[in-house]
Amino acid sequence: MSNNSPVCVVTGGSLGIGLAVCKTFAENGYRVVNLDIRPFDITPAHCEWVSCDVSKVSDVETALSSVASKYERIDALVCNAGKHVSATIEETDEALLDSVINLNIKGAYAAIKYTLPMMKLQQSGAIVVMGSDQSFVGKQNSFAYGLTKSALASMAKTTALDYASFKIRVNAVCPGTVETPLFHNAIDNYVAKSGANKEEVVAEEASAQPLGRLGQPEDVAELTYFLCSDKASFITGSLYAVDGGYTAQ
Repeated sequence: MSNNSPVCVVTGGSLGIGLAVCKTFAENGYRVVNLDIRPFDITPAHCEWVSCDVSKVSDVETALSSVASKYERIDALVCNAGKHVSATIEETDEALLDSVINLNIKGAYAAIKYTLPMMKLQQSGAIVVMGSDQSFVGKQNSFAYGLTKSALASMAKTTALDYASFKIRVNAVCPGTVETPLFHNAIDNYVAKSGANKEEVVAEEASAQPLGRLGQPEDVAELTYFLCSDKASFITGSLYAVDGGYTAQ
């Protein structure tokens, strides 16, 4: 890896989809910087972890300023950090709503805002915002989460239009049900409340997808990498479902 190798910044890259994204970019010649509140369990080659609470705009600004100073380039940004909450609007108090908005929306806002100056200077760059199947459709018991994922879809489209003249591309990848620690945590919470059998619940989730399986983090990471590559040079302002056909129903 040389000092001229491209640089990718990933938020929330220590687990699940974010970790797969870090590994995929690193395997394709990028130096990868992971902004996350927790470190990698095992740091992948050509990746580094920067401690950052992505829900705090000032933390993200400080981290990205450091990245820009150290590498003098940011070629790709993947806004992946996020949290899931299962609750209706009545079950969502203000503190819970604020916590979801702060991480899912303001975290992406901050990462994009403080990456854009370097990309504008370069007159190049690719940004991927991690949406959800809920960027397209509503789901029960998912008020705050669905709200934020709809907002991220809008963020990708408006930013793509605002910065196209700088040759900066912005797209959203919208995963469906993907088998990650976040997925298993949500299932565990449901099982604890309902008394259901976890294996049966996981099997039901898989069978709900037209392709008959859960998505894997690598499914999402490969598309994310493609959208940041030169092969996607005429793609911007688009939303891409990676959901096994769920939202086509």
